[in-house]
Amino acid sequence: MKLVVVSAGLSVPSSTRLLGDRLAARVAERTSADVTVVELRDLAVEIAHNFTNGFPGRALGAAFDAVAAANGLIVVTPVFSASYSGLFKSFFDALSVHDEGALAGKPVLIAATGGTARHSLVLDHALRPLFAYLRTVVVPTGVYAASEDWGAEGLDGRIERAAGELAALMTGLSTVGTPAGESPVAVPFEAQLAALKP
Repeated sequence: MKLVVVSAGLSVPSSTRLLGDRLAARVAERTSADVTVVELRDLAVEIAHNFTNGFPGRALGAAFDAVAAANGLIVVTPVFSASYSGLFKSFFDALSVHDEGALAGKPVLIAATGGTARHSLVLDHALRPLFAYLRTVVVPTGVYAASEDWGAEGLDGRIERAAGELAALMTGLSTVGTPAGESPVAVPFEAQLAALKP
């Protein structure tokens, strides 16, 4: 099983890369997946050349192959101007031109980092629509980490929940949180109405 992290962090060290690594570690614990990290910072020149000549360079081609062969993806971007970074979008634009079906049906965990919690909606107004357009299966829980989240309560719980959801999709489990061998219990509608009566 293969898990690929696509990180668009630009600095070294990078909080974006750190978030990707923490998510990947939790998913790998549940799936025993081999983890590959694609650092877009290292591919910036090849991504630009790909737009002008139409062909990926060696490293960019290897990144495209890794993403296409993955059983699950974790995509992490810093927030710039209330959206994903241009480098992040350019990578997925180039990938979809190179191989239109590379991401179809693939489970994807979306994540982002930013300087303030005010940008946390970037997950739902920018990342989720992008990956829905690319026909991926986006896990219900996205993870946003503002500067004040590191070391604070809450981030670890969001990482655990999102990693569990991605691992369930990668391993073919139909219901997150349901113990193996047990089916969810359906409550009849009449019983639900009866429970509402005073």
